[in-house]
Amino acid sequence: MIIRLTLLLVLSLTIYGLQAQRIQVDLPSFNQQSLDHQKTAMLTLGGWAVANIAAGAALQGSADGSTKHFHRMNALWNGVNLAIAGLGYYTAMKSDPAAWDLASSLSSHNGFQKVLLFNAGLDVGYIMGGLYLTERAKRPDVNSDQLKGFGRSIMLQGAFLMVFDLANYFIATGRNGEIPLLLGGTENGIGLLLNF
Repeated sequence: MIIRLTLLLVLSLTIYGLQAQRIQVDLPSFNQQSLDHQKTAMLTLGGWAVANIAAGAALQGSADGSTKHFHRMNALWNGVNLAIAGLGYYTAMKSDPAAWDLASSLSSHNGFQKVLLFNAGLDVGYIMGGLYLTERAKRPDVNSDQLKGFGRSIMLQGAFLMVFDLANYFIATGRNGEIPLLLGGTENGIGLLLNF
């Protein structure tokens, strides 16, 4: 009886181990997918920045009033976005996905998510700041066109960045289900893996 139970346990663990090996995620592949996501995100941000810089530079000359200041702020704001996108893309391009160990991989993956959430919080602040400027433009003895134009621009940029950051956060967290597989688990959880 004990021999049968022992054989059944060994057989069960062996089958379980074979299943875990079949669905294990390759660490360099996981890292490469994270880097590819970061590159795509930076290209998206860079594209938005270039479009806003070009439109802002082209349209501010022919505009007047608050619209002129709106286009000017869009161009200025996105100069910063373009620099961030360029640096982020360059960093992702130079990273070697095979050089990271498990701890580095998990730290990078979780760190990217934290940065996106932090940025989403800043985006709320940008929107509120833009709203403040548009309200302040209603006061007497202020440059109302400039405040209104800058405020509208900052609200637009904050809204875009909030959608951008949250979309990328949810894409990144969608890959969190692969983490137990990186740790040697299965789709059902982490367990004991015996190899013979």
